[in-house]
Amino acid sequence: MTESPAGPPLVLASGPDDDGVAVITLNRPEKKNALSIALREEVVALLGRMAGDEALKALIITGSGGSFSAGFDLREFAVTGPGHTERLWRSSDLFHHAVHRFPVPVIAAVDGIAYGGGFDLAVLCDLRIATHRATFAHPESAFGPVVYGPLHDLVGGAIARELVLTGREIDAGEALRLHIVSELTDPPDLAERTRNLARQISRAPREILVRNKAKFIARSAISPQTPTLDL
Repeated sequence: MTESPAGPPLVLASGPDDDGVAVITLNRPEKKNALSIALREEVVALLGRMAGDEALKALIITGSGGSFSAGFDLREFAVTGPGHTERLWRSSDLFHHAVHRFPVPVIAAVDGIAYGGGFDLAVLCDLRIATHRATFAHPESAFGPVVYGPLHDLVGGAIARELVLTGREIDAGEALRLHIVSELTDPPDLAERTRNLARQISRAPREILVRNKAKFIARSAISPQTPTLDL
């Protein structure tokens, strides 16, 4: 099951502003911003257009309605129509790599839940700021493989293995202690605090930011051909 074209946009975008900062907002609040195939495809297309914008120096990804993202839309895994499974995993592969390989720094502004693919999305960003009510978990570990490599790079093997194998939820305070997030704030202040961080980053010339981001990508040793299930 995928969304019809009718209805509100699945993804909102603004910027870049005068500081070179743009914002992408996941916009399925009634589904806690679940990452449907259509939403993933829209994000990939949007990132592709933004990547070449010479005015862009930093990108913020956030969610609407008090949630970051509940992860993949599980209803879509029950569909068996022709080509559906191929489209599901292709959209997943393109989505993860589009975020990971975006040429300028990406900041996740996390409010509410970041579960499953939502947790992955936050981890694939370069930096994360969260609200005090944010929570992170990999509940899909009870029934399927989990994206492991980027989390390992962020928090180290011991913590990453424990979070992947147990699927337990961690609250914002623990996420800060584990350095999953770099700062906590109250929900009304999240947008401005994240923009302040993006503005601090954007003081550097774009070419320097692109060079530094390329080093991050190279250090991860993740090939752009790596399928989601092998990450």
